[in-house]
Amino acid sequence: MTSSRRIWFPGAAYHITIRGNRRNDIFRDIEDFQVYLTLIQGAFEYYDNKYKIACYCLMDNHVHILLQTTDRHLSDFVTRINSIYVRFFNNKYNYIGHLYQDRYYSELIETDSHMLDTSRYIHLNPVKAKMVEKAENYTWSSYAAYLGSREDKVIDKKIILSYFKDKSIDLYKKFIEEGINKKLDCEEDISYGCSS
Repeated sequence: MTSSRRIWFPGAAYHITIRGNRRNDIFRDIEDFQVYLTLIQGAFEYYDNKYKIACYCLMDNHVHILLQTTDRHLSDFVTRINSIYVRFFNNKYNYIGHLYQDRYYSELIETDSHMLDTSRYIHLNPVKAKMVEKAENYTWSSYAAYLGSREDKVIDKKIILSYFKDKSIDLYKKFIEEGINKKLDCEEDISYGCSS
């Protein structure tokens, strides 16, 4: 049985989720996280910057990426990163079998509010999972880079900050913090988007 081709058009944006098979960890130590981020950067260069990432969060057993395409299909980007990472992981841990659960999930971003809510969901994932109290304290997320406490070559902050007056980081931070007590909708069995 073949998988259907994903809906894509130039300029489309997606919430991409990649989950470990049987919810097993796909990152076991610091090096694993670093390698994955390096692969993202390498994919930008390989595809001549045909993609932009608005935000990301690498959790122990899954990944969230908010990706904007230009004139190249999202599958090229994700497939390249994941296939190289699988080889790295298998060699490092002598791992046999499927690292990922099914195909990666991609949800087309259709409105401005959808883009902002997805960004907030991704950045609050470690907080909702009770891994940190504040989103900016999670190392493997782009949120600290938004606040200016860390440099991050992977993301393009302008994508999200352009929605806020004067591209205000303070307004974005307030938007994120308002979501801490808000129940974020999640259909885990469909989107794999939940934190657990």
